Amino acid sequence: MKTVNILGCTGSIGCSTVDLVRQAGADVSVRVLVGGRNVAALAEQALSLRAEIAVIADEGALPELRERLAGSGVEAAGGRVAVIEASGREVDWTMAAITGAAGLEPTLAAIRNGKTVALANKEALVCAGDVMLRAIRDAGATLLPVDSEHNAVFQAMADRQTDQVEKIILTASGGPFRSATLESMEAATAAQALKHPTWTMGAKISIDSATMFNKGLEVIEAARIFDLTEDRIDVVVHPQSVVHSLVQYTDGSLIAQLGSADMRIPIAHCLAWPRRMATNSPRLDLAEYGSLTFEAPDEIRFPALRLARRALREGGASSAILSAANEVAVEAFLAGQIGFLDIARVVEKVMDALGAPPIDDLNAVLHWDAEARLAASTHTIQRAA
Repeated sequence: MKTVNILGCTGSIGCSTVDLVRQAGADVSVRVLVGGRNVAALAEQALSLRAEIAVIADEGALPELRERLAGSGVEAAGGRVAVIEASGREVDWTMAAITGAAGLEPTLAAIRNGKTVALANKEALVCAGDVMLRAIRDAGATLLPVDSEHNAVFQAMADRQTDQVEKIILTASGGPFRSATLESMEAATAAQALKHPTWTMGAKISIDSATMFNKGLEVIEAARIFDLTEDRIDVVVHPQSVVHSLVQYTDGSLIAQLGSADMRIPIAHCLAWPRRMATNSPRLDLAEYGSLTFEAPDEIRFPALRLARRALREGGASSAILSAANEVAVEAFLAGQIGFLDIARVVEKVMDALGAPPIDDLNAVLHWDAEARLAASTHTIQRAA
């Protein structure tokens, strides 16, 4: 029996993981479930999976969680400290799916156990890449990438011949504005930006997909996971979202991983690794598609890719600053305070202002994360005025 913790269990990745755990039945036992604010969903999952402890990040919701779990034998806890403590409870496998910088400390706590961590929080490696990778090495932990693109690369590198990899190619759907003009993007509403043509995701990642910041963060993450320089990571727009990524080897071979647009496939790959498990995910019918198309990304309409590559080249805290500023700008856009194209403008201004200071530990990462958020908030207020 495999013991698991699911961090971010009420989000889209977390819910898909819970679904797979239910399919696995007696083969998997859940110890810890960590949710954000959705008390009802967290309690339902904890009861149905018979978890040892359910932790709600919003400490104000703890009384309701306790009430819902009363008499069940499931322990209830709440708040930041409780989340970190529970995340560090020893298990065979942890799903790290807490969104944003809030997932840094819980993910590090899970890594320090020296077991397997399935990483769905891209900000962990983007913001604190060196810190996170050092923790993985020190603990002897195994990191498995959950993002469909990185998981695809991981599968295409199944023979582990990384020294013979010429480059990797991450695919991007192009989002809802793939063919839009700059003028229409300038006037885009949150409702339009949230309407992803292929994937069903949370609000933050949907907006990141629309701006292509999601792909920019994935370029940085890929560099960390696969130990590649920025020039060996390409991005190609593939609107059908059938080919999830490709690996090009030095002999000219190009190996791709294909599948339906269902996150349960890469999650299942990580949950069962190094074996595979059966899922009820839709099977891919290539004849149904008829043709697959690919095109180069437009960095004029989507400057996020340019900014992410800049952050990767500059090093230091630059990636953490980019990620934090983007989180603030996305929140401001969703709140109607700034326009869609202002998201990248705010991020670039913050990067220009703060530069690329060195970061040696988590405290430095959190410091520059906070500084970037403060600077981004100032710029969004100025734009909203």
